[in-house]
Amino acid sequence: MSQLVPPHGGEALKPLLIPEYERADEIEHAKKLKSLTMTSREASDVLMLGMGAYTPLDGFMGEADWRSVSVDMKLENGLFWPIPITLSCTEEQAADFDIGSEIALIDPDSGDILAVLDVQEKYSPDKELECEHVFRTTDGAHPGVEKVMDQGNVNLAGIVKCLGEGEYPDLYPELYLRPEESRAKFAEKGWTTISAFQTRNPMHRSHEYLTKIAVEITDGVFIHQVLGKLKPGDIPAKVRTEAIQAMIDHYFVPGTVIQAGYPIEMRYAGPREALFHALIRQNFGCSHLVVGRDHAGVGDYYGPFDAHHIFDKIEPDSLQTQALKIDITFYCKKCHGMATGRTCPHGDESRLNISGTRLREMFSNHEKVPAEFGRPEVVEVLQRYYDSLD
Repeated sequence: MSQLVPPHGGEALKPLLIPEYERADEIEHAKKLKSLTMTSREASDVLMLGMGAYTPLDGFMGEADWRSVSVDMKLENGLFWPIPITLSCTEEQAADFDIGSEIALIDPDSGDILAVLDVQEKYSPDKELECEHVFRTTDGAHPGVEKVMDQGNVNLAGIVKCLGEGEYPDLYPELYLRPEESRAKFAEKGWTTISAFQTRNPMHRSHEYLTKIAVEITDGVFIHQVLGKLKPGDIPAKVRTEAIQAMIDHYFVPGTVIQAGYPIEMRYAGPREALFHALIRQNFGCSHLVVGRDHAGVGDYYGPFDAHHIFDKIEPDSLQTQALKIDITFYCKKCHGMATGRTCPHGDESRLNISGTRLREMFSNHEKVPAEFGRPEVVEVLQRYYDSLD
């Protein structure tokens, strides 16, 4: 029997991707159906449903689940779930989709059929209510709010049958791990406690320090990259992967870290998304999620430790995966090393705050990156990328 944390809501993962031997016939069938081109976020959600990362969901949420999740962070059946998983369309499109019919769901980039939806419900969501609760703002400048407000005015709900995984397995053959595969890797290593470290950036010294704290506490660390759509200016996943691997190879004990990626698209929902990331990592088999400063935040919408505090506000049995809450990290000139506010007694004048934004500025402006910011092997990989942009 596995000693890893169980999947969310039960004993077994629930991947919605059909077996490979059935896909050709199902795709031919889907080509004859009415179709809907999804947004990039919806396509990402289909891939997450397909791999079982959204266990135990079996499709897109109906109105009762959407409202309960938005307001109370629970499905209608009472199971904890912090972020609505929905599929939208226009009123004109909705009129063309009958209840009980099947529709093909199209990838917005490739034009491929990713899934088939059995339409069980159509409803008009209150977008402002969703944004107020999930993002704690209705400000259209917030990228997550903007996405929701730009959606069609009708949500379609029903069971999803996933027919493919898009380009990810081919683009990232060694990086793309499904939950059943990550669990198998952890078991093979004999790990029972695993800390997940979420990143959409190359890892600077603060990230490295956070990860090393996690290595001290759990059997291993799962560096889990966002492979889905990012913000303009973010560094491509292949470059990030090379930079992170350079850090792992040179600065970690062999066998303590696994690097992987998954196809989620960030919502930038701050505290709510921190809970969501923990739920997803439970499905991947992780006992802990590293939660640092302003996890999954954007701009100044959330306080630096709001994502810490929200874990204290949910019912104790909501999640099996626990938050590994870590204070702001920095380089202390007097300590001659990385530290946090809990370990370093020195004042701000001795502290060098390390941020991805400042690191990107240095590369863009051809400034020399100090050793306190990034390891030379990592800097070399990133400098090569920025030089290629000139």
